Amino acid sequence: MKRCKWLYRYPTRQSLLILVLTIWLLSLLKLLNIEQLLFPRKGIYFVEPFLSTSSFLKNKYSYPKNHLQYDINCSSIYNQEPVEIGRSLEIQRKEIIDLDDDDVVAMTSDCHVYRKIREYHLKPVSLEEEKFPLAYSLVVHKDAVMVERLIHTIYSSQNVYCIHYDQKSSATFKHALDNLAKCFSNIFIASKLEVVEYAHISRLQADVNCLSDLFKSSVSWKYVINLCGQDFPLRSNFELMTELKKLNGGNMLETVKPSNSKRERFIYHYELRKMPYEYTKMPMKTNISKEPPPHNIKVFVGSAYFVLCREFVQFVLESSVVQDFFEWSKDTYSPDEHFWATLVRLPGIPGEVSRAAPDITDLQSKTRLVKWNYLENHLYPPCTGTHLRSVCIYGAAELRWLISYGHWFANKFDSKVDPVLIKCLAEKLAKRQKEWVGLSSEKLFLHKTFTGVSTVQLTHV
Repeated sequence: MKRCKWLYRYPTRQSLLILVLTIWLLSLLKLLNIEQLLFPRKGIYFVEPFLSTSSFLKNKYSYPKNHLQYDINCSSIYNQEPVEIGRSLEIQRKEIIDLDDDDVVAMTSDCHVYRKIREYHLKPVSLEEEKFPLAYSLVVHKDAVMVERLIHTIYSSQNVYCIHYDQKSSATFKHALDNLAKCFSNIFIASKLEVVEYAHISRLQADVNCLSDLFKSSVSWKYVINLCGQDFPLRSNFELMTELKKLNGGNMLETVKPSNSKRERFIYHYELRKMPYEYTKMPMKTNISKEPPPHNIKVFVGSAYFVLCREFVQFVLESSVVQDFFEWSKDTYSPDEHFWATLVRLPGIPGEVSRAAPDITDLQSKTRLVKWNYLENHLYPPCTGTHLRSVCIYGAAELRWLISYGHWFANKFDSKVDPVLIKCLAEKLAKRQKEWVGLSSEKLFLHKTFTGVSTVQLTHV
């Protein structure tokens, strides 16, 4: 009885005693390994099992004794076999371990070792591709390993790649991409880097910086494509080249007449202000009306993403009309979503789309396939991954649909959501590239043989 009175009289001591007893009990349970029985772990899945446990990385892991790494059959995933799809869904529920930014730093520190690990020397290229080089502008800000995988998948020796990373990005992320760029003569970091804010002119400026650098490069590329870190290709380089040749100097991007809600993005002045949530700064609408666009330009809207011919880019970089429109767009909301859509409608611009031409929607433009949750079960099947701000982060069950839909790139992909899809998509594209280059070489061989050219000259194909 006296003991109970003592506890009530000294509540602080009571709390301290309870805390000590709780810690002691938890330690005992851990010692007896009862935690695993009461709270069984969901298991571990290594996205890169070879690298995650290798000496190449800083944060290497050792395999748990009873760990079984799933060996996924990507052909079965592509053929939508229920058992293999079920295994991929089970992996989604596991603790997915991918490479950290400092792992990518370590992996790319020795360029010879890195290129050998990723087998860049085995990437096949046809003569047709060598004569039709492409350029890429990558505006990225996080997840170095996803950027590394994207570059590895779209890489071809005749192409050229500009990487723009956000000045706000972590030092480790920047270090990883600096290392990666140093390993290749055709990959470089943009000469001018921006602090990129959401829906701000800085996002558009980042792409313009890369376009300027790419145009000055020694590679006479035919088309330029811009991507972000959560994009992934749906075509091999050979297949993409074939599609771009069909454009015959045209451009591929979304361009539609603006709705009333979209018009508010550019008829009012917006100010960049600090926000108390995910984006630290965002353009906020004011009551100040803007002057009409310069040069009687009619504004269209679309996507921030494009496939542009070289002549179009040259016009953009050299035209005073374009520069005036860029300046006018600086205080609008998300100017990258009206800038390119409008310019492609300018009379006389290379690859022009007439102002009177029908809308080119995101489903008609092959630049980027995005699955919005409010259109699922109407325009396309449901997302098998998860959603972020109404956009599907794809799952492995969508592999066949993604490749078959007809677009050239898609968004969004995340190895922490579904690593199987990324693995299988990269594997499928690598296989297609090898097949198409092989067929191309055979056709060239036959053509030159029938026209009397010595086949000995073809040994480098």
